[in-house]
Amino acid sequence: VVSTQSTGDLSDGNKRHDGADEGAAVSRDDHCGDISYANKFNHSRPANAEQKVWDTWGQMVEPIGSKMPYMAVPGNHELDIYDSTNENGTIYTKRFIMPGNERYYSYGVGMVHFVAVSTDESIDASSTQGQWFKNTLEEVNKNRDKWPWLVVYQHRPIYNSNNSHKNWKGRKGGTSSRYDNPEIIGWVDNYPALLVQNEVDLVLMGHVHHYERTWPMKDMDTFDTSYENARYPVHITCGHSGKSLYKFYNYYRNGTYYDSYYNRTFGWTSARDNSHWGHCELDFINRTAVEHRMYRMNENTHTEKVLITRSPDRWSSAPTLTLSASLILVTVGTLLC
Repeated sequence: VVSTQSTGDLSDGNKRHDGADEGAAVSRDDHCGDISYANKFNHSRPANAEQKVWDTWGQMVEPIGSKMPYMAVPGNHELDIYDSTNENGTIYTKRFIMPGNERYYSYGVGMVHFVAVSTDESIDASSTQGQWFKNTLEEVNKNRDKWPWLVVYQHRPIYNSNNSHKNWKGRKGGTSSRYDNPEIIGWVDNYPALLVQNEVDLVLMGHVHHYERTWPMKDMDTFDTSYENARYPVHITCGHSGKSLYKFYNYYRNGTYYDSYYNRTFGWTSARDNSHWGHCELDFINRTAVEHRMYRMNENTHTEKVLITRSPDRWSSAPTLTLSASLILVTVGTLLC
C-alpha cells in the first residue's frame, strides 16, 4: 500500500487544520503551493524577518516532514513577484530541493503517477513548461500498465465556482506602478486540452479557500453527472483547511456582502462548501477505482464519500492488479493579500 498526503496554503500561524495529516499513516506529502506565507517583499517587516516565518513554519510541519518526503509546488505566495506578495521564488528554491527545475516535475508512487505544475507560469504549446507537460503526459501514457492512475496537482484551479478568484485564466502582460508584468498564457486552451487528451484522472488544487469537487469534465460545457466509468478528469479543490474561508463576497462592489456562491451555479459542480474547514482523502483501491472522502474539521467521520471508477478496458494492455495505493489530500487555504 502506498499512501500520499497533499497539503496547500498552510501558513506558519495556521491553527485550524485538523491534524489529520499527523494522524494518518502516509508515506509522503505533496504541498500544493502557498506554503509559509512569509511574503519576503511585503514592505511591512524588517529586513530578513521572513526567514523567521519560514523557520516557524518548518517547526510546525516537522512532525510530518521529518517522517516522509515533503514534495512542494510553488503558489503565488512563493513565486509570483507581480502578485499579492511580490515574492520571487528564491526562498522556495533554497528551502526545498525538488526534482527537475523544482517548480514543475513528476514522479511515480506505486500505481499512481503524479505531475506537479506551476500555475504562475505559462503552459502554452510554445512555452518551456507547456512542452515539458505535454512530453511528460505522453511518456506516462506509454506506461499506463505501470501507472493506471494519472494525477496532476497545482496551486490555482482552472475551474472554480466561488466568486473569489473565479477560474484561473492566466494573465495579460502589462506594466504596473513598480513592475513589468509578464504574460501568463495557455491555461484556458492548451492545458485543459492536454488533461483530456492524455486521460488525466484527477486534478488537485488549493488557492481558493473552500471545498469543491467537480463532475468528470472535459470543459464547462461538456461533463458527465456520474463517477462511474469516468471519461474526463475530476477536479478537486480542498482549500478549506487553513485561514479565512471565502464565505462572503462583495459582489456589486457596494459594501454589501453576499454568499460567495452568489450567481455562481454551474452544472459541472458536484459538491462545494464554503462554511467549514476540513480536509480530503483519496484511496486508490485498485486499477479502476478510487474513493474520495471529505472530512470536516475535528470530525472523525467523513461528511461525504464518493467512488470514482474508470473503465477496465481503458488500458487494454494493463495486467491484473498487483498494487493498491492511497492518497490523502489535505489542502489548506489562506487569505491572499
